[in-house]
Amino acid sequence: MNTTGLKNDNIVALVDCNNFYVSCERVFNPKLNNKPVAILSNNDGCIVSRSQEIKDLKIPMGAPGFKYEALIKKNGGTLLSSNYALYADMSSRVMEVLAMFSPDIEIYSIDEAFLGFNGFKTRNLAEFGNKIKRTVFQWTGIPVSVGISKTKTLAKVANHFAKRYSAFKGSLCLLNDERIANALAKTPVSEVWGIGRQYDKFLRQNKIETALQLRDADDKFIDHYLTSTGLKTVLELRGYSCIDLDDAPISKKSIVTSRSFGKQVSELSELQEAVSEYVTRAAEKLRKQNCVAGLLIVFLSTNRFKEGPQYNNSLSTTLFPPTAYTPDLIEKALNLLEELFLPGFEFKKAGVMLADIIPEKDVPLSFMEVNYLDDKRKKLMETVDKLNRIYGQDTLFYASNGIKKDWKMRRAKLSPHYTTNWNDLPKVK
Repeated sequence: MNTTGLKNDNIVALVDCNNFYVSCERVFNPKLNNKPVAILSNNDGCIVSRSQEIKDLKIPMGAPGFKYEALIKKNGGTLLSSNYALYADMSSRVMEVLAMFSPDIEIYSIDEAFLGFNGFKTRNLAEFGNKIKRTVFQWTGIPVSVGISKTKTLAKVANHFAKRYSAFKGSLCLLNDERIANALAKTPVSEVWGIGRQYDKFLRQNKIETALQLRDADDKFIDHYLTSTGLKTVLELRGYSCIDLDDAPISKKSIVTSRSFGKQVSELSELQEAVSEYVTRAAEKLRKQNCVAGLLIVFLSTNRFKEGPQYNNSLSTTLFPPTAYTPDLIEKALNLLEELFLPGFEFKKAGVMLADIIPEKDVPLSFMEVNYLDDKRKKLMETVDKLNRIYGQDTLFYASNGIKKDWKMRRAKLSPHYTTNWNDLPKVK
Protein backbone atom coordinates (compact mmCIF):
# COMPACT_ATOMS: atom_id res chain seq x y z
CA MET A 1 0.00 0.00 0.00
CA ASN A 2 1.47 3.32 -1.10
CA THR A 3 1.93 5.83 1.75
CA THR A 4 4.21 8.26 -0.11
CA GLY A 5 3.54 11.86 0.91
CA LEU A 6 1.22 10.92 3.79
CA LYS A 7 1.94 12.20 7.29
CA ASN A 8 1.86 9.95 10.35
CA ASP A 9 2.59 12.63 12.96
CA ASN A 10 -0.62 14.69 12.80
CA ILE A 11 -2.77 15.34 15.86
CA VAL A 12 -6.53 15.76 15.43
CA ALA A 13 -9.35 16.19 17.95
CA LEU A 14 -13.04 15.46 17.45
CA VAL A 15 -15.37 17.36 19.76
CA ASP A 16 -18.92 15.96 19.80
CA CYS A 17 -21.87 17.42 21.73
CA ASN A 18 -23.65 14.81 23.87
CA ASN A 19 -27.34 14.24 23.03
CA PHE A 20 -27.22 17.70 21.49
CA TYR A 21 -30.91 18.59 20.99
CA VAL A 22 -31.77 17.32 24.49
CA SER A 23 -28.79 19.17 25.99
CA CYS A 24 -29.94 22.45 24.39
CA GLU A 25 -33.37 22.07 26.00
CA ARG A 26 -31.83 21.30 29.40
CA VAL A 27 -29.68 24.44 29.38
CA PHE A 28 -32.81 26.60 29.68
CA ASN A 29 -35.04 24.13 31.52
CA PRO A 30 -33.04 22.46 34.31
CA LYS A 31 -36.17 20.55 35.40
CA LEU A 32 -35.40 18.21 32.50
CA ASN A 33 -32.04 17.17 34.01
CA ASN A 34 -31.76 13.48 34.96
CA LYS A 35 -35.17 12.75 33.45
CA PRO A 36 -36.09 10.92 30.22
CA VAL A 37 -36.27 13.51 27.41
CA ALA A 38 -36.87 12.81 23.72
CA ILE A 39 -36.99 15.27 20.81
CA LEU A 40 -39.45 14.65 17.96
CA SER A 41 -39.01 15.15 14.23
CA ASN A 42 -41.14 17.37 11.96
CA ASN A 43 -44.88 17.19 12.69
CA ASP A 44 -44.04 15.58 16.05
CA GLY A 45 -43.42 12.27 14.33
CA CYS A 46 -40.39 10.17 15.23
CA ILE A 47 -37.78 10.44 17.98
CA VAL A 48 -34.60 12.10 16.63
CA SER A 49 -32.69 12.80 19.85
CA ARG A 50 -32.64 10.85 23.12
CA SER A 51 -31.31 11.53 26.60
CA GLN A 52 -29.38 8.74 28.27
CA GLU A 53 -32.45 8.03 30.38
CA ILE A 54 -34.48 7.42 27.20
CA LYS A 55 -31.78 5.06 25.95
CA ASP A 56 -31.87 3.21 29.28
CA LEU A 57 -35.59 2.62 28.69
CA LYS A 58 -34.59 0.77 25.47
CA ILE A 59 -36.51 3.24 23.28
CA PRO A 60 -34.90 3.16 19.82
CA MET A 61 -33.88 6.12 17.69
CA GLY A 62 -36.46 6.84 14.99
CA ALA A 63 -39.32 5.27 16.93
CA PRO A 64 -42.77 6.92 16.60
CA GLY A 65 -43.24 9.31 19.48
CA PHE A 66 -46.88 8.38 20.16
CA LYS A 67 -45.92 4.73 20.60
CA TYR A 68 -43.68 5.46 23.60
CA GLU A 69 -45.31 8.61 25.01
CA ALA A 70 -47.10 6.75 27.80
CA LEU A 71 -43.92 4.91 28.84
CA ILE A 72 -41.89 8.13 28.87
CA LYS A 73 -44.47 10.00 30.96
CA LYS A 74 -44.79 7.04 33.33
CA ASN A 75 -41.07 7.41 34.06
CA GLY A 76 -41.38 11.16 34.65
CA GLY A 77 -40.09 12.08 31.20
CA THR A 78 -41.00 14.55 28.47
CA LEU A 79 -41.47 14.60 24.69
CA LEU A 80 -40.60 17.87 22.93
CA SER A 81 -40.96 19.21 19.39
CA SER A 82 -37.78 20.08 17.50
CA ASN A 83 -36.74 23.68 18.18
CA TYR A 84 -34.36 24.14 15.24
CA ALA A 85 -33.79 27.86 15.80
CA LEU A 86 -32.55 27.16 19.34
CA TYR A 87 -30.33 24.26 18.25
CA ALA A 88 -28.72 26.22 15.42
CA ASP A 89 -27.96 29.17 17.70
CA MET A 90 -26.51 26.95 20.46
CA SER A 91 -24.40 25.15 17.86
CA SER A 92 -22.97 28.46 16.71
CA ARG A 93 -22.06 29.33 20.30
CA VAL A 94 -20.32 26.00 20.86
CA MET A 95 -18.32 26.37 17.63
CA GLU A 96 -17.23 29.90 18.62
CA VAL A 97 -15.83 28.51 21.88
CA LEU A 98 -14.02 25.66 20.07
CA ALA A 99 -12.44 28.11 17.62
CA MET A 100 -10.61 29.68 20.58
CA PHE A 101 -8.66 26.44 21.15
CA SER A 102 -7.24 26.03 17.63
CA PRO A 103 -6.96 28.09 14.44
CA ASP A 104 -7.65 24.90 12.46
CA ILE A 105 -11.31 23.97 12.85
CA GLU A 106 -13.71 22.06 10.61
CA ILE A 107 -17.37 22.22 11.56
CA TYR A 108 -18.42 18.73 10.55
CA SER A 109 -22.10 18.88 11.58
CA ILE A 110 -24.41 20.83 13.86
CA ASP A 111 -22.94 19.06 16.91
CA GLU A 112 -19.44 17.98 15.81
CA ALA A 113 -16.17 19.70 14.92
CA PHE A 114 -12.60 18.61 14.18
CA LEU A 115 -9.69 20.62 15.59
CA GLY A 116 -6.12 20.48 14.30
CA PHE A 117 -3.45 20.28 17.04
CA ASN A 118 -0.25 19.98 14.99
CA GLY A 119 1.28 23.00 16.69
CA PHE A 120 0.39 21.74 20.17
CA LYS A 121 2.73 18.75 20.46
CA THR A 122 4.55 20.10 23.51
CA ARG A 123 1.27 20.44 25.41
CA ASN A 124 -0.26 17.87 27.74
CA LEU A 125 -3.00 17.00 25.26
CA ALA A 126 -4.92 14.82 27.71
CA GLU A 127 -5.33 17.81 30.03
CA PHE A 128 -5.99 20.11 27.05
CA GLY A 129 -8.92 17.88 26.02
CA ASN A 130 -10.33 18.12 29.53
CA LYS A 131 -9.94 21.91 29.44
CA ILE A 132 -11.94 22.08 26.18
CA LYS A 133 -14.68 19.98 27.73
CA ARG A 134 -14.84 22.10 30.89
CA THR A 135 -14.79 25.41 29.03
CA VAL A 136 -17.54 24.52 26.55
CA PHE A 137 -19.78 23.36 29.39
CA GLN A 138 -19.04 26.43 31.53
CA TRP A 139 -19.66 28.91 28.71
CA THR A 140 -22.60 27.27 26.93
CA GLY A 141 -24.01 24.61 29.27
CA ILE A 142 -23.57 21.93 26.58
CA PRO A 143 -21.72 18.73 27.62
CA VAL A 144 -19.23 17.48 25.02
CA SER A 145 -16.93 14.51 24.50
CA VAL A 146 -13.38 14.98 23.19
CA GLY A 147 -11.34 12.38 21.29
CA ILE A 148 -7.72 13.12 20.32
CA SER A 149 -5.54 10.97 18.06
CA LYS A 150 -3.37 10.91 14.93
CA THR A 151 -6.08 11.03 12.25
CA LYS A 152 -9.74 11.95 11.88
CA THR A 153 -10.78 8.28 11.86
CA LEU A 154 -8.78 7.50 15.00
CA ALA A 155 -10.12 10.65 16.67
CA LYS A 156 -13.62 9.29 16.00
CA VAL A 157 -12.63 6.05 17.76
CA ALA A 158 -11.19 8.00 20.72
CA ASN A 159 -14.36 10.09 20.93
CA HIS A 160 -16.48 6.91 20.89
CA PHE A 161 -14.69 5.60 23.98
CA ALA A 162 -14.67 9.00 25.72
CA LYS A 163 -18.45 9.23 25.35
CA ARG A 164 -19.39 5.68 26.31
CA TYR A 165 -17.02 4.85 29.17
CA SER A 166 -17.38 6.97 32.31
CA ALA A 167 -13.80 6.19 33.40
CA PHE A 168 -12.50 8.59 30.72
CA LYS A 169 -14.72 11.42 32.02
CA GLY A 170 -15.61 12.60 28.52
CA SER A 171 -12.10 13.05 27.12
CA LEU A 172 -9.60 10.54 25.74
CA CYS A 173 -6.19 11.09 24.13
CA LEU A 174 -5.11 8.14 21.95
CA LEU A 175 -1.57 8.71 20.68
CA ASN A 176 0.27 5.69 22.11
CA ASP A 177 0.45 2.81 19.58
CA GLU A 178 -0.39 0.16 22.16
CA ARG A 179 -3.42 2.07 23.44
CA ILE A 180 -4.61 2.66 19.87
CA ALA A 181 -4.35 -1.08 19.13
CA ASN A 182 -6.32 -1.94 22.30
CA ALA A 183 -9.05 0.52 21.38
CA LEU A 184 -9.29 -0.77 17.81
CA ALA A 185 -9.51 -4.36 19.06
CA LYS A 186 -12.62 -3.39 21.05
CA THR A 187 -14.23 -1.45 18.20
CA PRO A 188 -16.62 -3.39 15.90
CA VAL A 189 -15.78 -2.78 12.26
CA SER A 190 -19.33 -1.48 11.73
CA GLU A 191 -18.56 1.49 14.03
CA VAL A 192 -15.51 2.63 12.06
CA TRP A 193 -16.07 5.99 10.34
CA GLY A 194 -16.61 5.36 6.62
CA ILE A 195 -17.73 1.73 6.92
CA GLY A 196 -21.33 1.39 5.78
CA ARG A 197 -23.70 -1.57 5.96
CA GLN A 198 -22.53 -3.20 2.75
CA TYR A 199 -18.87 -2.84 3.68
CA ASP A 200 -19.60 -4.21 7.16
CA LYS A 201 -21.37 -7.25 5.73
CA PHE A 202 -18.59 -7.92 3.21
CA LEU A 203 -15.79 -7.55 5.77
CA ARG A 204 -17.49 -9.84 8.27
CA GLN A 205 -17.90 -12.46 5.55
CA ASN A 206 -14.12 -12.27 5.20
CA LYS A 207 -13.62 -12.67 8.98
CA ILE A 208 -12.77 -9.00 9.58
CA GLU A 209 -14.94 -8.08 12.56
CA THR A 210 -12.95 -5.43 14.44
CA ALA A 211 -11.23 -2.18 13.53
CA LEU A 212 -7.89 -3.76 14.46
CA GLN A 213 -8.42 -6.65 12.03
CA LEU A 214 -9.27 -4.14 9.32
CA ARG A 215 -6.16 -2.09 10.08
CA ASP A 216 -3.95 -5.19 9.91
CA ALA A 217 -5.62 -6.75 6.86
CA ASP A 218 -3.41 -7.92 4.00
CA ASP A 219 -2.47 -5.12 1.59
CA LYS A 220 -3.39 -7.23 -1.46
CA PHE A 221 -6.88 -7.82 -0.06
CA ILE A 222 -7.35 -4.10 0.63
CA ASP A 223 -6.06 -2.98 -2.77
CA HIS A 224 -8.23 -5.54 -4.59
CA TYR A 225 -11.56 -5.30 -2.75
CA LEU A 226 -11.80 -1.85 -1.18
CA THR A 227 -12.66 1.38 -2.99
CA SER A 228 -10.64 4.58 -2.57
CA THR A 229 -12.81 5.49 0.45
CA GLY A 230 -12.12 2.14 2.10
CA LEU A 231 -8.42 2.49 1.33
CA LYS A 232 -8.33 5.89 3.05
CA THR A 233 -10.09 4.41 6.07
CA VAL A 234 -7.44 1.70 6.45
CA LEU A 235 -4.61 4.21 6.05
CA GLU A 236 -6.21 6.43 8.69
CA LEU A 237 -6.48 3.46 11.07
CA ARG A 238 -2.76 2.90 10.51
CA GLY A 239 -2.04 6.47 11.58
CA TYR A 240 -1.53 8.05 8.14
CA SER A 241 -3.57 11.23 7.79
CA CYS A 242 -5.26 11.32 4.38
CA ILE A 243 -8.54 13.10 5.18
CA ASP A 244 -7.57 16.75 5.59
CA LEU A 245 -9.29 19.33 7.74
CA ASP A 246 -11.68 21.36 5.61
CA ASP A 247 -11.51 24.72 7.36
CA ALA A 248 -13.49 26.64 4.72
CA PRO A 249 -17.18 25.59 4.46
CA ILE A 250 -18.09 24.74 0.88
CA SER A 251 -21.00 26.66 -0.60
CA LYS A 252 -23.98 24.43 -1.30
CA LYS A 253 -24.53 23.50 -4.93
CA SER A 254 -28.28 23.43 -4.38
CA ILE A 255 -30.63 24.52 -1.60
CA VAL A 256 -33.83 22.63 -0.87
CA THR A 257 -36.52 23.91 1.49
CA SER A 258 -39.41 21.54 2.03
CA ARG A 259 -41.74 20.47 4.84
CA SER A 260 -44.61 18.07 5.28
CA PHE A 261 -47.80 19.92 6.15
CA GLY A 262 -49.45 19.57 9.54
CA LYS A 263 -52.66 18.60 7.72
CA GLN A 264 -53.80 17.60 4.24
CA VAL A 265 -53.89 20.74 2.06
CA SER A 266 -56.23 21.05 -0.92
CA GLU A 267 -56.60 24.84 -1.34
CA LEU A 268 -54.31 26.68 -3.75
CA SER A 269 -54.17 29.69 -1.42
CA GLU A 270 -52.61 27.62 1.37
CA LEU A 271 -50.10 26.06 -1.01
CA GLN A 272 -49.16 29.55 -2.19
CA GLU A 273 -48.44 30.61 1.39
CA ALA A 274 -46.28 27.54 1.99
CA VAL A 275 -44.29 27.85 -1.24
CA SER A 276 -43.80 31.58 -0.64
CA GLU A 277 -42.39 30.89 2.83
CA TYR A 278 -40.12 28.11 1.55
CA VAL A 279 -38.73 30.44 -1.13
CA THR A 280 -38.09 33.05 1.57
CA ARG A 281 -36.08 30.59 3.68
CA ALA A 282 -34.13 29.27 0.68
CA ALA A 283 -33.24 32.79 -0.49
CA GLU A 284 -31.99 33.68 2.99
CA LYS A 285 -29.63 30.70 2.93
CA LEU A 286 -28.52 31.64 -0.58
CA ARG A 287 -27.59 35.18 0.43
CA LYS A 288 -25.90 33.98 3.59
CA GLN A 289 -23.30 32.18 1.47
CA ASN A 290 -23.02 35.23 -0.87
CA CYS A 291 -24.37 33.37 -3.88
CA VAL A 292 -27.10 33.61 -6.50
CA ALA A 293 -29.16 30.90 -8.21
CA GLY A 294 -29.77 30.28 -11.90
CA LEU A 295 -32.53 27.69 -11.58
CA LEU A 296 -35.73 27.48 -9.51
CA ILE A 297 -37.71 24.24 -9.04
CA VAL A 298 -41.09 23.86 -7.30
CA PHE A 299 -42.54 20.46 -6.41
CA LEU A 300 -45.78 19.09 -4.98
CA SER A 301 -46.76 15.66 -3.67
CA THR A 302 -49.71 13.89 -2.07
CA ASN A 303 -49.44 11.41 0.82
CA ARG A 304 -48.14 8.16 -0.68
CA PHE A 305 -49.13 6.28 2.48
CA LYS A 306 -52.78 7.25 2.11
CA GLU A 307 -55.17 5.32 -0.10
CA GLY A 308 -56.58 7.04 -3.15
CA PRO A 309 -55.26 8.80 -6.28
CA GLN A 310 -51.72 10.15 -6.06
CA TYR A 311 -50.11 13.16 -7.70
CA ASN A 312 -46.43 14.09 -7.63
CA ASN A 313 -44.96 16.65 -10.00
CA SER A 314 -42.41 19.43 -10.36
CA LEU A 315 -41.66 22.34 -12.67
CA SER A 316 -38.58 24.51 -13.11
CA THR A 317 -37.62 27.85 -14.60
CA THR A 318 -34.30 29.41 -15.51
CA LEU A 319 -33.27 32.55 -13.66
CA PHE A 320 -31.37 34.98 -15.87
CA PRO A 321 -29.53 36.83 -14.71
CA PRO A 322 -29.02 34.62 -11.65
CA THR A 323 -30.52 36.18 -8.54
CA ALA A 324 -31.12 35.95 -4.78
CA TYR A 325 -33.82 38.63 -4.71
CA THR A 326 -36.70 37.14 -2.72
CA PRO A 327 -39.67 39.02 -4.31
CA ASP A 328 -38.65 37.93 -7.82
CA LEU A 329 -38.14 34.34 -6.65
CA ILE A 330 -41.55 34.29 -4.95
CA GLU A 331 -43.27 35.61 -8.08
CA LYS A 332 -41.67 32.96 -10.30
CA ALA A 333 -42.34 30.17 -7.78
CA LEU A 334 -46.03 31.05 -7.51
CA ASN A 335 -46.34 31.07 -11.31
CA LEU A 336 -44.88 27.55 -11.37
CA LEU A 337 -47.22 26.46 -8.57
CA GLU A 338 -50.30 27.59 -10.49
CA GLU A 339 -49.22 25.37 -13.39
CA LEU A 340 -48.53 22.44 -11.05
CA PHE A 341 -51.71 22.63 -9.01
CA LEU A 342 -54.53 20.19 -9.72
CA PRO A 343 -57.82 20.66 -7.84
CA GLY A 344 -59.33 17.65 -6.11
CA PHE A 345 -56.09 16.37 -4.57
CA GLU A 346 -55.06 16.60 -0.94
CA PHE A 347 -51.37 17.50 -0.76
CA LYS A 348 -49.04 16.46 2.04
CA LYS A 349 -45.83 18.18 0.98
CA ALA A 350 -44.48 21.02 -1.13
CA GLY A 351 -41.03 22.45 -1.59
CA VAL A 352 -38.62 24.52 -3.61
CA MET A 353 -35.06 24.01 -4.83
CA LEU A 354 -32.56 26.64 -5.87
CA ALA A 355 -29.90 25.22 -8.17
CA ASP A 356 -27.14 26.33 -10.57
CA ILE A 357 -25.73 28.27 -7.63
CA ILE A 358 -22.68 30.47 -8.22
CA PRO A 359 -20.82 33.06 -6.11
CA GLU A 360 -21.93 36.66 -6.52
CA LYS A 361 -18.51 37.63 -7.91
CA ASP A 362 -18.94 35.16 -10.80
CA VAL A 363 -22.31 36.44 -12.06
CA PRO A 364 -22.10 36.95 -15.85
CA LEU A 365 -22.69 40.41 -17.29
CA SER A 366 -25.85 41.06 -19.28
CA PHE A 367 -26.70 43.96 -21.58
CA MET A 368 -30.39 42.98 -21.56
CA GLU A 369 -31.17 42.65 -17.85
CA VAL A 370 -30.03 44.66 -14.82
CA ASN A 371 -28.69 42.33 -12.13
CA TYR A 372 -30.13 42.74 -8.66
CA LEU A 373 -26.56 43.02 -7.34
CA ASP A 374 -26.15 46.34 -9.16
CA ASP A 375 -29.15 48.26 -7.87
CA LYS A 376 -31.13 48.99 -4.70
CA ARG A 377 -32.55 45.46 -4.49
CA LYS A 378 -29.28 44.13 -3.05
CA LYS A 379 -29.33 46.83 -0.34
CA LEU A 380 -32.97 46.06 0.42
CA MET A 381 -32.23 42.37 0.94
CA GLU A 382 -29.27 43.17 3.20
CA THR A 383 -31.51 45.42 5.31
CA VAL A 384 -34.30 42.84 5.60
CA ASP A 385 -31.82 40.09 6.53
CA LYS A 386 -30.15 42.29 9.13
CA LEU A 387 -33.42 43.28 10.82
CA ASN A 388 -34.64 39.68 10.92
CA ARG A 389 -31.30 38.55 12.29
CA ILE A 390 -31.39 41.14 15.09
CA TYR A 391 -35.07 41.08 16.03
CA GLY A 392 -36.02 37.52 15.10
CA GLN A 393 -37.09 35.61 12.02
CA ASP A 394 -40.02 37.12 10.12
CA THR A 395 -39.93 40.45 11.96
CA LEU A 396 -40.23 41.64 8.35
CA PHE A 397 -42.01 39.15 6.11
CA TYR A 398 -43.74 39.00 2.75
CA ALA A 399 -47.54 39.22 2.64
CA SER A 400 -47.67 36.17 0.37
CA ASN A 401 -46.27 34.06 3.26
CA GLY A 402 -49.60 34.43 5.06
CA ILE A 403 -50.38 35.05 8.71
CA LYS A 404 -52.58 32.27 10.09
CA LYS A 405 -50.68 29.41 8.39
CA ASP A 406 -52.94 26.51 9.32
CA TRP A 407 -50.88 24.33 6.98
CA LYS A 408 -47.69 24.56 9.05
CA MET A 409 -46.21 21.39 10.50
CA ARG A 410 -47.40 20.33 13.96
CA ARG A 411 -45.13 21.40 16.83
CA ALA A 412 -47.47 21.06 19.78
CA LYS A 413 -44.64 20.43 22.25
CA LEU A 414 -42.33 23.25 21.14
CA SER A 415 -40.14 24.91 23.75
CA PRO A 416 -39.56 28.72 23.70
CA HIS A 417 -36.98 30.26 21.37
CA TYR A 418 -34.82 31.27 24.31
CA THR A 419 -31.92 32.76 22.34
CA THR A 420 -33.50 33.99 19.09
CA ASN A 421 -36.72 35.75 20.13
CA TRP A 422 -36.94 38.71 22.52
CA ASN A 423 -40.37 37.58 23.74
CA ASP A 424 -38.96 34.18 24.78
CA LEU A 425 -36.02 35.41 26.85
CA PRO A 426 -35.89 33.53 30.17
CA LYS A 427 -37.32 35.57 33.03
CA VAL A 428 -35.58 35.68 36.41
CA LYS A 429 -37.97 35.82 39.35
